[in-house]
Amino acid sequence: MNLNKLERLFVAAILALVGEAAWADYHLNIPVGPTETSRVIYDFHMYAIWVCVGIAVVVFGVMFYSIINHRKSKHPVPAKFHENLKLEVVWTIIPVLILIGLAVPSTKALIEIEDTSGAEMDIKVTGYQWKWHYEYPKEGIAFFSSLDEASNRARQLGSGIDPKTVPNYLLNVDHPLVVPVNTKIRFLITAADVIHAWWVPAFGWKKDAIPGFVNAAWVEIEKPGIYRGQCAELCGRDHGYMPIVVKAVTKEEYQAWVAEQKQKLAGGRAAAQGWNLQVAMERGREAYNTHCASCHQADGSGIPGTFPALAGSPVATDDVDAMIEIVLEGKGAMPAFGSDENISDADLAAVITYVRNAFGNDTGDVVTPEDIADAR
Repeated sequence: MNLNKLERLFVAAILALVGEAAWADYHLNIPVGPTETSRVIYDFHMYAIWVCVGIAVVVFGVMFYSIINHRKSKHPVPAKFHENLKLEVVWTIIPVLILIGLAVPSTKALIEIEDTSGAEMDIKVTGYQWKWHYEYPKEGIAFFSSLDEASNRARQLGSGIDPKTVPNYLLNVDHPLVVPVNTKIRFLITAADVIHAWWVPAFGWKKDAIPGFVNAAWVEIEKPGIYRGQCAELCGRDHGYMPIVVKAVTKEEYQAWVAEQKQKLAGGRAAAQGWNLQVAMERGREAYNTHCASCHQADGSGIPGTFPALAGSPVATDDVDAMIEIVLEGKGAMPAFGSDENISDADLAAVITYVRNAFGNDTGDVVTPEDIADAR
């Protein structure tokens, strides 16, 4: 429905009259998330807003008083004076007091926000083009978190999928970050290629992820739930497809999740011992969607002029050793996955096997983790 300016003002006035419920989808202020840091930021924000309101009332009050009471019709002969010492002292002292009144609480808030001491657990966050890697050092768990397959397919031209039908389009991932509530968590944030920025609005802060440098931040989530964010730094062509999903659960649920992840890790190792085409294809499909689909597309068609197609490609159907070398050493815009300690030999073997036997590339080759280890 198209409305002109007058009609839009009329609608806004009606919404204002019918009450707060009508404004449920309109956010005119910063949100207050389920964390102490977000409340600290919001409280200082509102304090500063009211200071500004007070200044505006005084300044505009004096201005309108002067306009009304010192207009030409009332005082045809203007007063002639200058250099009022008392006035100059007053309008110097008052701004200084205002600045002090803002500086003290803002400094206190910044100190509290940046204080990561006393953390109960650490999570290392590493930004890649265009996914996140999460590592729990104490638990021994690490995984990549990438744009979910439904969003990844819908974003591609010619997919035939209406993005409106995809839940949380471009704001969902295949593997969310799982954390316990009521636990002070320290995030150690860095990047492996270019500058990224880890940002979840509900937490009240964002931190740059800079290659070769580690930024620290903390959060203590008070309510279970799903909290979504995105990379807030222009990190490259697929910057818009790098979401963040944090799943906050109770401490009991978190411990159960940790046990489940360790069981999966053990199961993956066992599966590697009984390596065959079926095992490699199942594992390779997931690894491909995590590490490769954003560039080479989910169907292996690639992006003309940017990323080559893998379907029917000589790279994927000819010499298997040459393909292993490309995956390990990288080529062009493709990173060297062999130098990434967070991608296992089993995952690399699986994804190479998958590519050589998917998209019509029916080579029958089965690459094993031992083949990758020997080629490193």
